[in-house]
Amino acid sequence: MLALPAELTLKGATATLRTLEPAIAAEPGPVITLDASALKQIDSSALAVLLQCRRQAEARQASFQVINAPCRLTELAQLYGLQDLLELKA
Repeated sequence: MLALPAELTLKGATATLRTLEPAIAAEPGPVITLDASALKQIDSSALAVLLQCRRQAEARQASFQVINAPCRLTELAQLYGLQDLLELKA
């Protein structure tokens, strides 16, 4: 399981992806799980990061899910119609 940082905004999105992409590539097993419980500050760029992580998981034929999603992340995903695609779980 991989953990998301406390802040996932435009300012740090690229750095977060640089950290997550090699971790996803190295993650064993058929399911890539991101733990979002630490997320405190987000904007819509968090969705872009999660979509890229999902694409990378699919490229290695793994399932993708986000657990412990805070309400704000779920609200943003619903606003953009991405709730089901990102498989956010509270």
